Amino acid sequence: MGIKTTRWDSAEFLKTEEDIQLYLEACIEEAGDDPAFIVQALGVIARAKNMSQLARDTGLTREGLYKALSPDGNPTFSTVAKVAKALGLQITVSAPLKDTSQDHFLRLP
Repeated sequence: MGIKTTRWDSAEFLKTEEDIQLYLEACIEEAGDDPAFIVQALGVIARAKNMSQLARDTGLTREGLYKALSPDGNPTFSTVAKVAKALGLQITVSAPLKDTSQDHFLRLP
Protein backbone atom coordinates (compact mmCIF):
# COMPACT_ATOMS: atom_id res chain seq x y z
CA MET A 1 0.00 0.00 0.00
CA GLY A 2 1.49 3.33 -1.08
CA ILE A 3 1.43 6.65 0.66
CA LYS A 4 -1.27 8.99 -0.57
CA THR A 5 -0.20 12.61 -0.93
CA THR A 6 -2.07 15.74 -1.93
CA ARG A 7 -0.81 18.77 -3.78
CA TRP A 8 0.25 21.66 -1.52
CA ASP A 9 -1.31 25.01 -2.40
CA SER A 10 -0.21 27.94 -0.26
CA ALA A 11 -3.24 29.94 -1.46
CA GLU A 12 -5.49 27.72 0.67
CA PHE A 13 -3.74 28.93 3.82
CA LEU A 14 -3.73 32.67 3.16
CA LYS A 15 -6.86 33.61 5.09
CA THR A 16 -6.05 37.02 6.58
CA GLU A 17 -4.27 40.18 5.49
CA GLU A 18 -1.56 39.35 8.03
CA ASP A 19 -1.14 35.87 6.48
CA ILE A 20 -0.68 37.50 3.08
CA GLN A 21 1.80 40.08 4.34
CA LEU A 22 3.92 37.51 6.18
CA TYR A 23 3.83 35.12 3.22
CA LEU A 24 4.97 37.79 0.77
CA GLU A 25 7.70 39.03 3.12
CA ALA A 26 9.00 35.47 3.50
CA CYS A 27 8.92 34.94 -0.27
CA ILE A 28 10.80 38.18 -0.93
CA GLU A 29 13.44 37.19 1.61
CA GLU A 30 13.72 33.68 0.16
CA ALA A 31 13.77 34.85 -3.48
CA GLY A 32 17.24 36.34 -3.39
CA ASP A 33 18.00 37.35 -6.98
CA ASP A 34 15.03 35.48 -8.47
CA PRO A 35 12.24 37.92 -9.38
CA ALA A 36 10.15 35.06 -10.80
CA PHE A 37 9.82 33.69 -7.27
CA ILE A 38 8.21 36.96 -6.13
CA VAL A 39 5.93 37.08 -9.18
CA GLN A 40 4.81 33.53 -8.45
CA ALA A 41 4.12 34.54 -4.83
CA LEU A 42 1.90 37.36 -6.10
CA GLY A 43 0.08 34.76 -8.20
CA VAL A 44 -0.52 32.62 -5.12
CA ILE A 45 -1.88 35.65 -3.27
CA ALA A 46 -4.05 36.55 -6.26
CA ARG A 47 -5.58 33.07 -6.28
CA ALA A 48 -6.20 33.30 -2.53
CA LYS A 49 -7.97 36.64 -2.92
CA ASN A 50 -10.04 35.87 -6.08
CA MET A 51 -8.46 36.08 -9.50
CA SER A 52 -11.68 37.20 -11.24
CA GLN A 53 -12.08 40.18 -8.92
CA LEU A 54 -8.41 41.02 -9.32
CA ALA A 55 -8.85 41.04 -13.10
CA ARG A 56 -11.71 43.52 -12.78
CA ASP A 57 -9.74 45.69 -10.34
CA THR A 58 -6.63 45.81 -12.54
CA GLY A 59 -8.36 46.07 -15.91
CA LEU A 60 -6.47 42.99 -17.09
CA THR A 61 -7.95 39.72 -18.28
CA ARG A 62 -8.16 36.77 -15.92
CA GLU A 63 -6.24 34.62 -18.38
CA GLY A 64 -3.60 37.33 -18.79
CA LEU A 65 -3.15 37.49 -15.02
CA TYR A 66 -2.78 33.72 -14.72
CA LYS A 67 -0.15 33.79 -17.47
CA ALA A 68 1.73 36.83 -16.11
CA LEU A 69 1.79 35.50 -12.54
CA SER A 70 2.72 31.94 -13.46
CA PRO A 71 6.21 30.48 -12.95
CA ASP A 72 6.91 31.09 -16.65
CA GLY A 73 5.34 34.55 -16.69
CA ASN A 74 7.35 37.68 -17.29
CA PRO A 75 5.04 40.55 -16.31
CA THR A 76 5.91 44.18 -16.84
CA PHE A 77 6.54 46.33 -13.79
CA SER A 78 3.28 48.08 -14.62
CA THR A 79 1.40 44.79 -14.27
CA VAL A 80 3.14 43.97 -10.99
CA ALA A 81 2.31 47.45 -9.66
CA LYS A 82 -1.36 47.14 -10.69
CA VAL A 83 -1.63 43.71 -9.08
CA ALA A 84 0.04 44.87 -5.87
CA LYS A 85 -2.26 47.89 -5.62
CA ALA A 86 -5.38 45.82 -6.30
CA LEU A 87 -4.28 43.35 -3.60
CA GLY A 88 -3.93 46.21 -1.12
CA LEU A 89 -0.14 45.97 -1.13
CA GLN A 90 2.41 48.73 -1.48
CA ILE A 91 5.74 48.32 -3.24
CA THR A 92 8.58 49.93 -1.31
CA VAL A 93 12.35 49.95 -1.62
CA SER A 94 14.88 50.12 1.19
CA ALA A 95 18.59 49.63 1.63
CA PRO A 96 19.58 46.18 2.88
CA LEU A 97 20.28 45.86 6.57
CA LYS A 98 23.97 46.03 7.36
CA ASP A 99 25.42 42.72 8.44
CA THR A 100 27.17 43.48 11.73
CA SER A 101 28.15 39.89 12.44
CA GLN A 102 31.65 40.57 11.08
CA ASP A 103 32.26 43.69 13.19
CA HIS A 104 35.00 42.81 15.66
CA PHE A 105 35.77 46.26 16.96
CA LEU A 106 34.95 47.36 20.46
CA ARG A 107 32.70 50.38 20.37
CA LEU A 108 33.15 52.86 23.18
CA PRO A 109 30.57 55.49 24.08
